[in-house]
Amino acid sequence: MSSHRKPADGFALATMLALCAIWGMQQVAVKLAAPHIPSMMQMAVRSGVGALLVGLLCWVRGERGLLLRGPWRPGLVVGALFALEFLFVGEGLRHTHASHMGVFLYTAPVFAALGLHWLVPAERLRRTQWLGIAVAFVGIALAFGGGWLQGGINPGVLWGDALGLLAGLAWGATTVAIRVSALSDAPPTQTLLYQLVGGVALLLPVALLTGQAGPISMAPIAWASLLFQGVIVCFVSYLTWFWLLRRYLASNLSVFSFMTPLFGVSAGILVLNEHADGFFAVGAVLVLTGILIVSGSSLLRQQPALKTGTT
Repeated sequence: MSSHRKPADGFALATMLALCAIWGMQQVAVKLAAPHIPSMMQMAVRSGVGALLVGLLCWVRGERGLLLRGPWRPGLVVGALFALEFLFVGEGLRHTHASHMGVFLYTAPVFAALGLHWLVPAERLRRTQWLGIAVAFVGIALAFGGGWLQGGINPGVLWGDALGLLAGLAWGATTVAIRVSALSDAPPTQTLLYQLVGGVALLLPVALLTGQAGPISMAPIAWASLLFQGVIVCFVSYLTWFWLLRRYLASNLSVFSFMTPLFGVSAGILVLNEHADGFFAVGAVLVLTGILIVSGSSLLRQQPALKTGTT
């Protein structure tokens, strides 16, 4: 199959631009709806809506019983990691800014590259990629430590930022789990279904047990946010991403994903009026530079496409 995949063209670039804008907006959508529906409940509902739509698509296409007929053991793992990622996102957004979450969540390629380096011989990191990882971690340290350097820090924001970083780690681990298991050859809808079902199965009980299942006030902004997250993000954008991976080299596509945090930070500032201090801004630039170096090195190597976890 990899021999039939082609380098990214103008259509792929335009589509990736749209996907990055969608993914960058999702943290902002959660924040906007948080006064009406708790963020953890949003995480559960969006996964449930996405799972229902993907399941319906599979039923229409005659792809039934995917959860039971496929590699269910690694499916359980990626489902749990997906749920863990959005548990960190949901809880983190209660404390930190959407723009911060947009940066720390998308450190995932760095963690994925580290995991694949140790587990897959063909994915050994080059010197340039190690440099990118070092730059990214310097950026993370600066974004975290800026408050101390300024003589003060908000512990709540720091905790939310830490959860965002853990979410990026969980997403990177999802990518590694898919790459090293039978899911790397599974249909895209099957991999996505494992993730979404795992998300709703684990996040809904967490929301109930932590008192984050309500109160719910379904104002127009709440409906709009849930429809955006469940239909546009979890269904349309994820399937579009997998569709691109089946036609274009993943190394070409992944390098464009660094644009997502740019959209996330911009949306947080423009829509939510969030403030990015100088230390965080410089740290974010270093993180994005590191991600670009790590992903760009893969672009130069022109590796075959591989499936990654979704977010």
